[in-house]
Amino acid sequence: MSDVTTTDLYEVTMAMSYVREGMRAPATFSLFVRELPPDRGFLVAAGLEPALDYLSGFRVGPEDVREFAKALHRPVRDVEPLLGLEFDGEVRAVPEGRLVFAGEPLLEVTAPLPQAQLVETYLLTQLCHQTVVASKAARCVLAAAGRSVIDFSLRRTHGPQAGFQAARLGALVGFAGTSNVAAAARLGIPASGTMAHSYIEAFPDEETAFRAFARAHPGPVTFLVDTYDTAAGVANAARVLNDLRRGAGCAIRLDSGDLGALARRARATLDAAGLQDVRIIASGGLDEYAVDTLVRAGAPIDVYAVGTRVGVAADAPYLDSAYKLVEYDGRPVMKLSSAKATAPAPKQVFRQPGRADVIGLWNEDLPDGAVPLLGTVMRGGRRTGPPDTLADARARMDADLACLPAAARRIHDPEPPQPVVSRRLAALTADVRHRIEAAALGSSAGHGGARPVSR
Repeated sequence: MSDVTTTDLYEVTMAMSYVREGMRAPATFSLFVRELPPDRGFLVAAGLEPALDYLSGFRVGPEDVREFAKALHRPVRDVEPLLGLEFDGEVRAVPEGRLVFAGEPLLEVTAPLPQAQLVETYLLTQLCHQTVVASKAARCVLAAAGRSVIDFSLRRTHGPQAGFQAARLGALVGFAGTSNVAAAARLGIPASGTMAHSYIEAFPDEETAFRAFARAHPGPVTFLVDTYDTAAGVANAARVLNDLRRGAGCAIRLDSGDLGALARRARATLDAAGLQDVRIIASGGLDEYAVDTLVRAGAPIDVYAVGTRVGVAADAPYLDSAYKLVEYDGRPVMKLSSAKATAPAPKQVFRQPGRADVIGLWNEDLPDGAVPLLGTVMRGGRRTGPPDTLADARARMDADLACLPAAARRIHDPEPPQPVVSRRLAALTADVRHRIEAAALGSSAGHGGARPVSR
């Protein structure tokens, strides 16, 4: 069984029907976010690289067919028409790291209809979860205002894979390291960690614990100082560091209490002991809001370790996202449902400095001075270039943030930019709506339904 079966059952039932009906013409689906979560001025596009890995290896095998049949309570022969189905379509997408806004497609898939349908769920899980976590992590970097931020989220994320993704996304937006050893090794990013309160409690007293830890780690060490009394813990740490002639690269960590006040007292104690180069790390339920408060208050904290609230994007853990059919067999289509209407046809987003993004048709000419956000990243089921790098994604994010209005970068009550629709897309949308409504009225009249009243 492969990742092909990581899908909703209705994707399978629809794909089976399409195959049975001979509906294999090219279909385009658009994946986008309807509305930004509360208190978000932007989103950071993320999750594309693992999504492309999935599409590159997508093939319905015999075991997948058996699992589909079992889930449907149908004989295997009924599902066998899906056997051997591979993804050989085209993908256009916003590269990781770019900032995106409501209504703008993150990704569009054009492939034979059964293929494009079956990959929906997996693509949504990858892009939506990673975009929402990356966006919160980026806000932590903004709040830290140049101070280092480290990922401590692994133990509180929704499973090891989510923990890996959180570490990767932190690196993508500029975190200085992660506590996740596996992620650090796979991604080539710094691993960072200190000690737990249990370590201190295992020794007769705090100073003995610090000395034992320093003996085990001859390089720079970080002491957790708030297991018992924080002021005494800082004093013990300072004494041990001076006795062992440690300083440069070492740190103390505050994990609870009034972090701002404690950091000020700790800084005074360390400075008085001649340990001006010992850093202060803060952790314990931090996210961009807490970091912003501490930074604005002038807390002498050098490194912010963020965990639970960031790794699960606690205040906005999901996106109001959709993956909608916008064209089939050359025919533009759209959904007319109240409050969930969609726009037809494959699309492009045009970005111009100092102006609102324009959502237009894929084949529109570029407006003067505009750059397109979506590029073709897969053709014929294969990548069009090598995998992207975290450094490239970070550079794109930094460049977009530099051009983002200050009101959108605010931590509290941000004002997200609102994209506009091009004239060509607006006209096509009106035409398609008219065609659908006319067809519905004609069908209703043909079946004896009520005729529209002339006005």
